[in-house]
Amino acid sequence: MKIRIIILSMIIVSTGVLSYSAKAQDNKKEMDDKHKTSMHHEIPDLKSWPEASRMAAKEMMDKYGNPDVMSNDVLVWMNKGPWKRITVDKMETKHSFPIEHTDMLKQTISYKVPMEKYDELAQFDGSVIVNRTEGLLSARCDMEANNFLALNLAHDVITGKKTVEQARKAFADIVKEKMNGGDPQYMQKLSFSPQEMTNDPGINTTGLTKEDVMKGIKKHAKSESN
Repeated sequence: MKIRIIILSMIIVSTGVLSYSAKAQDNKKEMDDKHKTSMHHEIPDLKSWPEASRMAAKEMMDKYGNPDVMSNDVLVWMNKGPWKRITVDKMETKHSFPIEHTDMLKQTISYKVPMEKYDELAQFDGSVIVNRTEGLLSARCDMEANNFLALNLAHDVITGKKTVEQARKAFADIVKEKMNGGDPQYMQKLSFSPQEMTNDPGINTTGLTKEDVMKGIKKHAKSESN
């Protein structure tokens, strides 16, 4: 009799565990579905964006999925493909090199640019951007293919493979080739690998620590509130 009671109790417990497990899985699926739906609804309405910005946003979403950060004015993807960061802005910037267009798609890699090459990069293309502190190199254009091209040519300038003049001419020639139906290799992918450990915090020339700075900020804020 005792054995039968024990067996019956074990069956009841097992049934309860299985029921709880199934219910937990159903709840998880429901939460995942809600999260997916929420993510879908969080994507802002891009109808008010300029056409070129909408096209850039669609290109990135088709290739890399939904953005990691979204607002009515900007979409951001983190660590997708070769990129450390991708940003699509609603606001466009007019850019006439090498042809008339607008910039709104910024794609960033980790890359330590030698300081003696900063001027040459600025002369090459004003939409190639160096962030020395974070160790980042970015290109801002209207399509990913154009950003691949800009960064590949920037790498050629940095490594001495091309002069500024040669890189600017190559940019124009390669864009014309693409417009005539070609598929230039420089517009397909990066011709080099992004680097690691590229940040440069600079040198403290004051002797003040971060704690000193925070104390000063709090003291200033407190004096202004009184």
